[in-house]
Amino acid sequence: MSQGILVLNAGSSSIKFSMFALPEDGGEMTLGCRGLQENIGEDDPHFKAVDQAGKVLIDIQPKPPQGHYGKRKPEMRRRASDAPAPPSEPGPTVVYNHQAALRDLLNWLRETPGLPKVIAVGHRVVHGADDYSDPQLLTPEILEHLEEFVPLAPLHQPHNLAGIQALLKVRPDLPQVACFDTAFHHGQPELAKIYALPKVYRDEGVQRYGFHGLSYEYIAGALAEAMGTPATGRVVVAHLGNGASMCAMHDGRSVASTMGFTAVEGLPMGTRTGSLDPGVLLYLIERHGLGIRSLTNLLYKQSGLLALSGFSNDMRDLLDSADPNAKLAVDYFCYRIARELGSLAAALGGLDALVFTGGIGEHAAPVREQVCARSAWLGIEIDPAANASDSRRLDRPGSRTAVWVLPTNEELIIARHTRRLVLPG
Repeated sequence: MSQGILVLNAGSSSIKFSMFALPEDGGEMTLGCRGLQENIGEDDPHFKAVDQAGKVLIDIQPKPPQGHYGKRKPEMRRRASDAPAPPSEPGPTVVYNHQAALRDLLNWLRETPGLPKVIAVGHRVVHGADDYSDPQLLTPEILEHLEEFVPLAPLHQPHNLAGIQALLKVRPDLPQVACFDTAFHHGQPELAKIYALPKVYRDEGVQRYGFHGLSYEYIAGALAEAMGTPATGRVVVAHLGNGASMCAMHDGRSVASTMGFTAVEGLPMGTRTGSLDPGVLLYLIERHGLGIRSLTNLLYKQSGLLALSGFSNDMRDLLDSADPNAKLAVDYFCYRIARELGSLAAALGGLDALVFTGGIGEHAAPVREQVCARSAWLGIEIDPAANASDSRRLDRPGSRTAVWVLPTNEELIIARHTRRLVLPG
């Protein structure tokens, strides 16, 4: 049986996974399958996987294994008489949890013909702070240390680590590797990282970290391969999806990024505000009495394209709509991208190439067209026919700035790092 690397991205109620097969000749790994386990912790968990060609391999609603308990729903209220409920009444409901989901996933991978044997697992972990500039083969000590970064990413880090802990209970023998979304930006200049806050706060880690680093790392390599040289020059990569950010790179190294202390800074996103005057938050606290939970919900889940359009955070819906608010949302998104592009070009001292990636960056030609039109002053001229097609190179002959569309592959980057640490040499 062939061997493979399993890549996991654990969220609060979901686990995204990809399985990569290790070739015998030591070459590039190939995708065996990918999928999603969702509604974990709910009554209707869902487990679906497809092969490399998109053929459905499994699509089920799993049930908790006998005797395995996750979260419990509250017991039914007793009757007014407070008498014990009769034996026939239902008791606590067993709820499917991450541990059960991972057990089902590993069992399915082992029992499905044609899929490789899992020899190691790589995890996307949002935050490595300043302590980890490279992926880490996990030990109890490192895992304990990563818990200290939960305050830096409270909406993501706990769930990433919960997936690691759950897998430890299911398969403690499997090597696990943490790959950090912040690591790619680790070498940015100090001026690009600090905030103008008192030193006491900077010393406890309040600074710009940047995210989407695994995507940017992949694109840095893909662009060098497409150009045939590691000296790719001054490049801005726009990772545009439901979460969106941009990164300035010089010869493949991060110089500046739009996301900062959290993944809410920078561009407006599907449901996130992007950069916002802190005075707005003070106003909302004082005038409307918003607390921490309400503000968090507003910043991360009720804003962005959803708030501007009033009906959707999906760029496909907005581009297909005749609603003027949908146009407003698209125009604002493109305006902010073009504005950040100018800022990042300034950080680089010029611009040699612009790269679009992510779901919107790869597939929304009208967004690319508008961003490039707003950025013509940077020497960007694109070919409309190339932009409307599946071309990777969009700039016209003679354009001072190259424009590329390159699909990202964060999962493959994680698999590569995991193989390097687990199978050195």
